[in-house]
Amino acid sequence: MKNNKIREIILGKPLDPLKSETRHSMALVAFLAWVGLGADGLSSSAYGPEETFRALGGHTHLGLYMAIATAVTVFVIALAYNQVIELFPTGGGGYRVATKLVGPYMGLISGCALILDYVLTIAISIASGVDALASFLPLGFQPYKLWAEVFFIGLLIVMNLRGLKEAIQILLPIFLGFVVTHLVLIVYGIFAHASHLPELIPSTMAETTDLASHIGWAGVAGMLLLAYSQGGGTYTGLEAVSNNVNLLAEPRVRTGKVTMIYMALSLAFTAGGIILLYLLWGAQPVPGETLNASTFKTIIASMGLGGEVVNQMLLVIVLAFEAGLLFVAANTGFLGGPSVLSNMAADSWVPHKFRYLSTRLVTQNGILVMGVAALAILWGTGGSVTLLVVLYSISVFLTFAISLFGLVLYWSRNRNKGTHWKRRWLLSALGFVICAGILAILLVERFAEGGWATALIIAAIAALCIYIRNHYRQTKQAIHSVDEVFASQPFGPNTGPVEPNPDEQTAVFIVGNSRGGGLHALLWVLRMFPNHFKNFLFVNARTVDYQAYGGEGALEQMRAEAEQTLEFFVDFCHSHGMAASSYLGFGTDAVDEVTRMCEEISQEFPHSIFFTSKLIFASDNWFTRLLHNQAALAAQRRLHLEGLQMVILPMKV
Repeated sequence: MKNNKIREIILGKPLDPLKSETRHSMALVAFLAWVGLGADGLSSSAYGPEETFRALGGHTHLGLYMAIATAVTVFVIALAYNQVIELFPTGGGGYRVATKLVGPYMGLISGCALILDYVLTIAISIASGVDALASFLPLGFQPYKLWAEVFFIGLLIVMNLRGLKEAIQILLPIFLGFVVTHLVLIVYGIFAHASHLPELIPSTMAETTDLASHIGWAGVAGMLLLAYSQGGGTYTGLEAVSNNVNLLAEPRVRTGKVTMIYMALSLAFTAGGIILLYLLWGAQPVPGETLNASTFKTIIASMGLGGEVVNQMLLVIVLAFEAGLLFVAANTGFLGGPSVLSNMAADSWVPHKFRYLSTRLVTQNGILVMGVAALAILWGTGGSVTLLVVLYSISVFLTFAISLFGLVLYWSRNRNKGTHWKRRWLLSALGFVICAGILAILLVERFAEGGWATALIIAAIAALCIYIRNHYRQTKQAIHSVDEVFASQPFGPNTGPVEPNPDEQTAVFIVGNSRGGGLHALLWVLRMFPNHFKNFLFVNARTVDYQAYGGEGALEQMRAEAEQTLEFFVDFCHSHGMAASSYLGFGTDAVDEVTRMCEEISQEFPHSIFFTSKLIFASDNWFTRLLHNQAALAAQRRLHLEGLQMVILPMKV
């Protein structure tokens, strides 16, 4: 009881997953979705444009092309991913697209890349944010940066365990502060050079022609492509909405598209605008400062708002909001990562427990794994942002390329009139060429600088996923064979129902989806205790997991399937003249729900003994225990503590 009270104080009171108002209150409208899911993309303007501009070297006039290309690319990817939202309105994004449109194993690669992407979203955002904060502190703080990163990740874990909407509302002021300060600086910075803007395009073209006369047009094109790919981190985060459509308010598709518009407009304006500021204000690298910091310092000084102290305070505020947004972006990893894990768990690539919701209706296991993995990567890389950016960009563009290739295949196969398939095919193909090109250049240019690590990590995760799925497949086949053995059990001649008598001895069976498992337990009890039990009750506590809670009509389908299974057991008993009844419950924790239902049954039927089956594997080890929940043992312990008798029947598979 004390532990439950502490948990409630930290995480909040439990929520009822079956109440429609709960789902409505948890769902995100487009504006909050822009804050929660769009921060990842918008925060990349803190490092993406700088990487692009630095790659140009002394040929800064090429920055105009990069500013235009950046804005256009953002809209191409965003519009292409709008199609993903339309085709997969229950979420899943890149993983679901690749699985359905390209194949399960390409879906696996995409899913593994997405998991790494979201872990790196947390790691790089926290590392960059702490670096930004550390720049305002004495050098003596440097050795404590890693501990500060641990603290911030721990804080985000707790916020997300309380519920995604609470986390977003807390981070909202930081997000809006970044948007407002950067909007003012970009608009002022451009209009301050309004008199030079008409000359910008002609002078840029003239300088480009002059450069081409020295290194050739192929050299210019190579330089532009390299700078373009180096800034690939700018486009990370655009896939977040399509991965999390199930978190959005109804109508989800429309909400998702509006959110994508917000994301595309804000990122294109901010990233393209910052590159333009570098060009107009002659940004030059300053030791110990980012290009954003040095450029913003110059712009603020030109505003004439006060003396040096005031200017420094304003710069600190702007950069503090920039660091804050990086923390908001880290939160995106805690929203998107568990969503991908849940979708992969539904296909048995990862342990099924990643589908389960906590009492606050969040995927608790996914949140914890993402946080721990981010800490491990930060520890392994020493928080090096340079190395993290390489890992990050490659994983993101691998997912982009696979997803957009899937869309190309889809529109090639579905050339129906009235669907504007040609336009959509061209958009998908353009996006695929852009993303595949950036991926190829990054792999070639950065393979030795960390690209190999990305490939190794994704391959290792994929190999583990294949092993897990093979285990689940073998287990499913074994359970199916048990169902087939008991499928031939004949029904008796009786047709009428027989009502249980509360004063008689009662056998209560906790059953699941397997009819064979339930009949195995029933026949075992009848054989071991002949004529002892007069009542036979069947209890099914269904877990409302991520898929059921987020999917349209999934809860109703789950209820119908569970009622059908329970009806089978009751009809079987009635046909043999045995008194029987059934009980169905729903909750986020099967053990809690089973315990609650069994306590209620014991009050109505005081002479009850509870039975359930447990899978027994020939080679049982910690890994098989990880893949299968230990609900039977946990429920037995809870019931024994309540003074109720429960027997676990082994079912070898």
